[in-house]
Amino acid sequence: MLRYLPLLLPPTAAAADAAPPGVGTGTYLQAALALALIVSLLIGAAWLARKVTGGKGFGQGGMRVIGGVALGPRERIVLLEIGEEWLVIGIVPGQIRTLHRLAKGEAMPPGSTPAGDRPFAQWLQKNISERKNHD
Repeated sequence: MLRYLPLLLPPTAAAADAAPPGVGTGTYLQAALALALIVSLLIGAAWLARKVTGGKGFGQGGMRVIGGVALGPRERIVLLEIGEEWLVIGIVPGQIRTLHRLAKGEAMPPGSTPAGDRPFAQWLQKNISERKNHD
């Protein structure tokens, strides 16, 4: 009776005992080739996206960040260059406002910085105080 017991077991259970333990070299080679294929597809998609957009990075359409200063953990003032104009932008959670508009390089020519540790902060403070004096 006991000799018929293996006939009652599913065939996979009997085959599991006969299979050698471990993973073969072919499995590692197959996984490495699949990974190489996926990475090459990602690189190809990035190259194609760059060709379609004309070589420009995503979201750069003529806008450049010149500098910025953090006023708090979630508040910033940023100087943007858009075409031939500079915009001083205030950014707080849920809101972005234009604080001031300047001609490109008007208050601070390219390559020159005011003296001190934080040139942009000093330049911005000077311009804000001048604006308040005009109001």
